[in-house]
Amino acid sequence: MSRLRQLTIRQLALLGFLACTGLIAFGLYLQLVDHLEPCPLCMMQRIVFAVLGLEFLVLALFAPRRLGALVYGIVLLVTSLTGLGLASRHVWLQWYPPDIDTCTAPLLFQLERFPWLSVLNKALQATGDCARIDWTFLSLSIAQWSWVWFAIFTAVAIAIIVRGWRGRGNGHPVSGPRVAEASS
Repeated sequence: MSRLRQLTIRQLALLGFLACTGLIAFGLYLQLVDHLEPCPLCMMQRIVFAVLGLEFLVLALFAPRRLGALVYGIVLLVTSLTGLGLASRHVWLQWYPPDIDTCTAPLLFQLERFPWLSVLNKALQATGDCARIDWTFLSLSIAQWSWVWFAIFTAVAIAIIVRGWRGRGNGHPVSGPRVAEASS
């Protein structure tokens, strides 16, 4: 735990970027190699992971100081809470599956033909395909693992906000460089 506290904001952001990249790569592996087709909620969570990854990358590259770190942390928090909400809905659907067990059209097909708010609304209402559990690891489904990762990213965003608020975390001093005192 003490090692995590020693990480700078830049290092935390780089770890966040690498984690998001790994999660997206694993999702693509499951889709392309194991032939698990993602449901609309899975696709939306994948998009949120991609957005989070880009936000972490920008934060790692620019490593802003106090106000910038605070703003980036808030943006990260909003994005990770969005993902947490989607994953929560997905987990809830898996625990309490609807009576309908029909498949919806693929997300990209829907986005090409319908307004995106309509697609989002349909995905949140979700049909039986979002309730199916096709893969587990350590007794957790993909949706549950997504929830765990979004919770971790939420905690990281809060840590970045706190460090930005306190003016610490990038290896930069809180105030400007010290001026040597003139001897009298």
